[in-house]
Amino acid sequence: MRILKYLFLLLLLSLVALSIFVATQKGEFTVERSKIINSPKSSVYNYVNDAKNWKEWNSLAVEDSLIKITPSQISAGKGSFFSWQGKEGDGDLQTINVKENESIIQKINFNGNTADVSLSFKDTLGKTKVSWKAKGQMGFLFKVLTSFNGGAGKIFGLMFEKSLVNLDKKLDYEINTYSVKVDGLVNKTETFYLAQTFTSEFSKVGKNAGIVFAKITNFCKNNNITISGKPFIIYHTYDTVNELTRLSICIPIKDPIFIIEGSDISSKTLATFQAVKTTLTGDYSHTQKALDKTADYLRSKYLTVDPAFSRLEIYTIGKNEINNPSKWITEIYYPIKQKAEAKPTVLDPATTEEVVPKPTNQKEVPSEF
Repeated sequence: MRILKYLFLLLLLSLVALSIFVATQKGEFTVERSKIINSPKSSVYNYVNDAKNWKEWNSLAVEDSLIKITPSQISAGKGSFFSWQGKEGDGDLQTINVKENESIIQKINFNGNTADVSLSFKDTLGKTKVSWKAKGQMGFLFKVLTSFNGGAGKIFGLMFEKSLVNLDKKLDYEINTYSVKVDGLVNKTETFYLAQTFTSEFSKVGKNAGIVFAKITNFCKNNNITISGKPFIIYHTYDTVNELTRLSICIPIKDPIFIIEGSDISSKTLATFQAVKTTLTGDYSHTQKALDKTADYLRSKYLTVDPAFSRLEIYTIGKNEINNPSKWITEIYYPIKQKAEAKPTVLDPATTEEVVPKPTNQKEVPSEF
């Protein structure tokens, strides 16, 4: 019995000593890891910035097939938020601020431990150096856990390292898997649409498009306007020297409507036109390759682009339908200038005067739309 009392007292003293040891450990921690990702900076930034992709690369989610993630309605950029429940615990992550293609600032709460998180993106000759840093405060239980597992630096550091490896592998496939097909001449039929027109820097087109697409879609819902088709962008001018474009962000609608003067949303009609169609399957970072291939086709066929506008892009399958960039489909249309048909000259043998032939009824070329 006396031995049991000594053992109990020893255990109690050990627990007290452990508690004192843990309590005196620093609750603050700072962890940082970096990795070169084999994908362009804008693609890496856009992928990481969208919370819907978190489960595809973060090790907490990748290693937990049963994790439950609840995202906010806005999944990317400032104000986006999501929470999760998994085998390693519960948590939530909120994006506090972003700098386009440069950095993401977040606040994380994991099992009652909070931290300020920052991700920075630096271009390295077509690849991207991602630096991931967390600075936070540990609660007592988490300090106990880290004490037996090498400290917070090791636990968070390992999670960061695994996640960055996952990110590299995922993007290496998703971003670099693409195809470009020039479909040739097609007829694009008349389209009624709502649009907002403005000038944008090339680098901000994606961000602006996401905002305006959502704005016009909500306008349609609030006013019982039937959306008829996929969102598209009309590039009116495309200045490659100054990297500026005059564009219209558009949502197709079933019937034309009247909008009062002064609204930044306008109702317009895109008349039927003939175009060279190119289909890009893959991430938007390959758009220039699609444009270059289309330009080669235009030259080879001696076709002239109609100056009415630069081009039109329809987002047949995009990030709102599927998270995988390799499966996105963008249809690109270059309007073609119609060649004037030369009227045949017919001479009347009796007078040797030119006779203008009577017009004939021409069968309309069927449209693929």
